[in-house]
Amino acid sequence: MSGPAIVIGTRPEIIKMAPLVDVLGKQARLIHTGQHYSFNMSQVFLDELGLRRRIEFLDIGAGTQAAQTGNALVGLETSFLKDRPSIVLVEGDTNTVLAGALAACKLGIPVGHVEAGLRSYDNRMPEEHNRRMTDHVSNLLFAPTKDNAAILRDENVPGAIHVTGNTVIDACLHNLPIALRRSRIMDTLDLKSGAYAVATVHRAENVDDAKVLSSFISIFSGSPLPVLLPLHPRTVKNAKRFGLWRRISGSKNIRVIEPVGYWDFLALMKNSGFLLTDSGGIQEEATAPPIRKKCFVLRISTERQEAVKAGFCELLGVDPEKALKVMARWWKAGANVPEKASPFGDGRSAGRIAMILGKGKYI
Repeated sequence: MSGPAIVIGTRPEIIKMAPLVDVLGKQARLIHTGQHYSFNMSQVFLDELGLRRRIEFLDIGAGTQAAQTGNALVGLETSFLKDRPSIVLVEGDTNTVLAGALAACKLGIPVGHVEAGLRSYDNRMPEEHNRRMTDHVSNLLFAPTKDNAAILRDENVPGAIHVTGNTVIDACLHNLPIALRRSRIMDTLDLKSGAYAVATVHRAENVDDAKVLSSFISIFSGSPLPVLLPLHPRTVKNAKRFGLWRRISGSKNIRVIEPVGYWDFLALMKNSGFLLTDSGGIQEEATAPPIRKKCFVLRISTERQEAVKAGFCELLGVDPEKALKVMARWWKAGANVPEKASPFGDGRSAGRIAMILGKGKYI
């Protein structure tokens, strides 16, 4: 039996598990399913975070929700059978996470869920089902906040619950100074600090819906600051399919760029006036001490309620008229960012998780 196996498959998982990989060192084995399979969506992040030399690729690639989950399940089971880990660690709520948890569970291998206990209660989201099922088969549940831990206790999950903070704060604190030294994105794009907003959209329930995607374009076009939009390949494809691409490319207030690496994106967030997103991780990163940005959430629900309560995040929904009124009100009031500390921890989450793994003799 070997040490822990850390399973990743997407860009956010790479970022959030990197601090744990650093803490565990050679004791941990890193497996990438290939759920995010293009270079800009995955490999550049592995390179920047120094993980490329230590990784096992399964290359499951694209597919339907069922196909992607099933292929990852088979590939991970095969890997675990070849080299049985002491525990399988998964992070978040993707198809990779569910596949990793199920493959381990079926083989009687303990599961540790990093970022456990998040709930949006929006059953349109595949991620909501993934995170719920993963929580209920996990032996160790690493909850970012006390609220997340309370949710897990209310659901009577069988595993042991630990409040650790979120490793994304660890990643921001460690990597932002590096990003500001190495990134040239501000000069390359000729951007001035505070003179633009950064937007990201990628969720299936949003970008697969022509009406919602059209609403996003209206919101970006009416934003009080010009919007820099690194477009996910899925969003580009759908915009063209829905006949919306001309509205995006022709808008004077929207600037489309290719997806960027982690360091470039950290630099863009740090220097932005505010953020617009349907992502979960960016809601957390907005609260990190060295970033601290207002984040408008392009969804009708969020599993990061702590960021809303602290004033960093605000739900815009998907109605352009209502969303633009919310943004305009904040802008006219002084565009302030709350002074509260990040609700997601102090940047020492990976160390806490490693300590718990050590006490359980998983490392």
